[in-house]
Amino acid sequence: MYSFQDLTDIIAKLRSDQGCPWDRAQTYESLKQCLADEAQEVYDAVDNHDMDNLCEELGDVLLQVMLNSQIAREQGVFTIDDVIDGLCRKLIRRHPHVFGGVKVNSPEEGLALWNAIKAREKAERP
Repeated sequence: MYSFQDLTDIIAKLRSDQGCPWDRAQTYESLKQCLADEAQEVYDAVDNHDMDNLCEELGDVLLQVMLNSQIAREQGVFTIDDVIDGLCRKLIRRHPHVFGGVKVNSPEEGLALWNAIKAREKAERP
């Protein structure tokens, strides 16, 4: 079974001088429609209760994340590790009822807490 590191290495190879011309030519802008299309295919797989297709389409969404992250790495902006670190930090920050001392009693309360923390974070941004 392949690992996340294998995927990272494959994406880097695809974007390298020895890689695929199509992959090398991609930009954030050119990948926008690909991401939208793949997200729609995830929706369709969920609507059709097609778990095999859902697994495949989630992989295609992940490909879009990986390609965008590789482009950013090449530009010295951020890496996939930065994306993962940022996501982990956000999940911990926005779930104080799981990772802290806050208590919620329902999914609605959990969502309200998430939204309140998100709004506070956005307000604190410069």
